[in-house]
Amino acid sequence: MSANSWTIAAARAALRKGDISAVDLTMSCLTAIDAADGLNAFVHKTPDIALDQARAADARIAAGGAPSLCGIPLGIKDLFATKGVPTQAASNILKGFKPEYESTVTTKLFGDGAVMLGKLNMDEFAMGSSNESACYGPVVSPWKVDSRQLTPGGSSGGSAAAVAADLCLAATGTDTGGSIRQPAAFTGIVGIKPTYGRVSRWGIVAFASSLDQAGPMTKSVRDAAIFLGSMAGHDPKDSTSADLAVPDFEAALTGDIRGKKIGIPREYRLDGIPAEIDALWQKGIEMMRDAGAEIVDISLPHTKYALPAYYVVAPAEASSNLARYDGVRYGHRATLAQGDGITEMYEKTRAEGFGAEVQRRVMVGTYVLSAGFYDAYYNRARKVRALIKRDFELAFAAGIDAILTPATPSSAFGLGEMASADPVEMYLNDVFTVTVNLAGLPGVSVPVGLDAKGLPLGLQLIGKPWEEGDLLNHAYVLERAAGFVSKPAKWW
Repeated sequence: MSANSWTIAAARAALRKGDISAVDLTMSCLTAIDAADGLNAFVHKTPDIALDQARAADARIAAGGAPSLCGIPLGIKDLFATKGVPTQAASNILKGFKPEYESTVTTKLFGDGAVMLGKLNMDEFAMGSSNESACYGPVVSPWKVDSRQLTPGGSSGGSAAAVAADLCLAATGTDTGGSIRQPAAFTGIVGIKPTYGRVSRWGIVAFASSLDQAGPMTKSVRDAAIFLGSMAGHDPKDSTSADLAVPDFEAALTGDIRGKKIGIPREYRLDGIPAEIDALWQKGIEMMRDAGAEIVDISLPHTKYALPAYYVVAPAEASSNLARYDGVRYGHRATLAQGDGITEMYEKTRAEGFGAEVQRRVMVGTYVLSAGFYDAYYNRARKVRALIKRDFELAFAAGIDAILTPATPSSAFGLGEMASADPVEMYLNDVFTVTVNLAGLPGVSVPVGLDAKGLPLGLQLIGKPWEEGDLLNHAYVLERAAGFVSKPAKWW
């Protein structure tokens, strides 16, 4: 078993015992990355930075008392600002942009001795569920069951593919409507979206500021707990960051959920849900019951309004956030004709720089914020959002400890299969995940089984705000009961 296929926990133990050096572990990953160009997961490789960080990590481990992530090679999603390294958010409009500063998340990771292998592909500005809107071209899932190339999900598709293919030990992702949990489910890995405000958003390219949240994508629940402990924490540079102590998430993994109440929302039993997803959900319910949890049917009555509300709020915030990309101060600027003024510069730069999906969402967002439509759409969506949040608050107030749902409405689909269809078809991929972002709650996707074609399927657990430790413990129980160990067979 090559070192790049290890979990963070296994690598941490090997590094501490001196069985391997951080440099050798990093080289194992760099070799795997170079052999996996066909997956298109890593789009900016940083081998020199990685080896410098690995050498520093070895010295720190030798001195004793190094943090858990010291010497662990990671992939970083392309919207985390990394000083002197391209940060494009997979968009042509940011081509050539190299920040002069480091995001809070990467600052914390590097402070704990983590190693950056490079930047990972994603949907442009994190808008998408299939990683097909990137300026770098689509990511290919390492899972292959027929002649098709499959999507790894999105927007954190590069992160999911890289972790599933053992190109890195773990990766950062971001989740605005399911962009950590859906790709994790599609590729058979663990992904957690923390409570809104648990992880700083400073230095992360914004999509929808009231929904975006960064989190870890890992090979196990224990790894997610270790990684989240390093990413989380208060940041005065982010006004929405919570000033709360970060508990020891790994220590919360007791594996004991006896007497806990697991809610099963009846509104998530959708018409037309594939029998395999329903059967998997039922299997998950039995696993939790066998572990001593009490299963409780609950109602989240406003669930059916979640997708429409999300696709008003998110594009509205996107149209506001993306107004800064205009060709004036940084990023791409279009070549102008004689006599062109500032308006033509804005129009041509954005037409050239933004892809079709980003243009679509900016136009929708600008429309719902415009005079005459603001109350009809945006204000109404904000009210619906408050009702969705209240549904969850009432469930938790009634004693529910965690909520179990499917993570996705299907297993991974083929690249190109949905792109030509109605965009709303693609948006339906987020049907089980967007409620969690609208309510600001923590949610985790855990791989639980394979479908008839041999592709991974995941279940989602939703937790109380700020109770990521408790949520991860429920996920740990589900992970152990499911015993999911399948890996994609190497074909790339």
